[in-house]
Amino acid sequence: MRNALSVDVEDWFQVGAFERTIRREDWASLGHRVERNTDAVLALFDEAGVKATFFTLGWVAERYPALMRRIAAAGHEVASHGYDHARVFTFTPEQFRDDLRKSRAVLEDASGQAVIGYRAPSFSIDRRTPWAHAVLAEEGYAYSSSVAPVRHDHYGWPESPRFAWRPVEGSALVELPVTTARLAGRTLAAGGGGFFRLLPYRFSRWAIGQVNGQEQRPAIVYFHPWEIDPDQPRVDAAPLRSRLRHYSRLSAMAGKLRRLMQDFEWTRVDALVRQEAERAS
Repeated sequence: MRNALSVDVEDWFQVGAFERTIRREDWASLGHRVERNTDAVLALFDEAGVKATFFTLGWVAERYPALMRRIAAAGHEVASHGYDHARVFTFTPEQFRDDLRKSRAVLEDASGQAVIGYRAPSFSIDRRTPWAHAVLAEEGYAYSSSVAPVRHDHYGWPESPRFAWRPVEGSALVELPVTTARLAGRTLAAGGGGFFRLLPYRFSRWAIGQVNGQEQRPAIVYFHPWEIDPDQPRVDAAPLRSRLRHYSRLSAMAGKLRRLMQDFEWTRVDALVRQEAERAS
């Protein structure tokens, strides 16, 4: 069973946890670490012989086009994470369309790849944005991986399907949700990010094993380059809960990723689209 490994390429200050603490106007003046951290991720993948998808902010690609070329040259997929991490529910449909076009143009120009995949910042396609998938379909995207079918204080669409589904009638667009597991009648987030970093590795191994074995479906897992950077700056003004989520167990992340890549088979998200589209509800 081949699973999809993905990286949400954003810098340490562009995360949802700090969106009320660090102003976008200040981003340019902060110490940028996304290039060195993403290069470290590329080295990890090269060491393991893994290909993955890099959902990248247009803001990052605009400033680091050579990084986009390195990602593409290494055989990975470049996909869109929007332009500057604005959540989809903050847009009107036309503003969302503009954001998609702006980020795609930058990503394609920098990488030399056609961009066919999209992941919403903070999994912000949910019940508040019934129009978002239709806009993605109209803009020619083959897939989205923007829905987290869980309950969470920052995101989530718990009523949505756990596996691939077609959100727009008559369209080939497929939504590939990040992975969840089932335990005692509950749906648990198990697709990576903070859950992978903070919980014991055996939970992730069990969850992916459940999805591959009992469900006979591929897992879709994600993380961020800043999660392997324990030396990043500290934002003391952020709420305690945000700081605990963001900074805990950063030093353990690279080792856990190595174990994950050894224990399961991995590929790019776009490599699973046709297979999963045939099974989509």
